Amino acid sequence: MLIALVNSIFNVYHLILLARVFMSWLPNLDPTHPVVMFLYGVTEPVLRPIRNLLPTGTMFDFSPIVIFLLLPIVQRLVIQLLAAFLY
Repeated sequence: MLIALVNSIFNVYHLILLARVFMSWLPNLDPTHPVVMFLYGVTEPVLRPIRNLLPTGTMFDFSPIVIFLLLPIVQRLVIQLLAAFLY
């Protein structure tokens, strides 16, 4: 039950991150809109450290791509750790 919940949380976060990427393509979004503020508030703490590690000066933000690649790995590790402790 706990493993399914954690797995679902990772899946929802993946969708939230995807929404953030799509939102960045829309130039006329109101940054004070509650949905925009929520998406930035939930994703920025994860994206910012990755962004700080990547080279600056490029026109494209590669941090979401890195997170999309790392998220399934972290998800598997967390699920395996939970399974090891619970069973």
